[in-house]
Amino acid sequence: MEILTPANQLTLLRLALVPVFALCMLYDRPGWALAAFAAAAVTDLFDGLVARWFRQQTTLGAWLDPMADKLLLLTMFVMLTIPFGQANRLPIWLTVFVISRDVGIILTVAIVNLAMGPRTFRPSIFGKAATAIYLLTGVATLFFNYLRQSSPVVTWLVYASLVITLVSGVDYLRRSARSLP
Repeated sequence: MEILTPANQLTLLRLALVPVFALCMLYDRPGWALAAFAAAAVTDLFDGLVARWFRQQTTLGAWLDPMADKLLLLTMFVMLTIPFGQANRLPIWLTVFVISRDVGIILTVAIVNLAMGPRTFRPSIFGKAATAIYLLTGVATLFFNYLRQSSPVVTWLVYASLVITLVSGVDYLRRSARSLP
């Protein structure tokens, strides 16, 4: 099977857009930051669909896609928490909470794999919802920053992100616990 399938190319494009997004944030280019992040978000929506449509799911893609997601979202949360003078920022408590959940998931997977041997954990509907809400939060925050307007939409999405982080984290722990003897 081919390694550089169209889906994997989309995932690699997402990875390449992460430093572009970060640099646009660092150099106060809100329009370009929005464009880079939105393009990366679109690749996340389509890479899995393309892989299934063309029946080209690969081991590389199964590993690379969640890594690209985590890198993009980690960068987004950190960059939108740092005070660059933008109209809307993500609160540090949300960024710490989301990163802590991801670290907890990684540690849980490591413990289960050490105790039981290699296991695969398919993403749950809550994990997929969390990614979608995080991407929407990033796009909305960047959009309103581009307009240089604060918005209650961002506040609502911050709280939606908090709730889905909690729900998806608990769901992941529950599913992991069922894997143990």
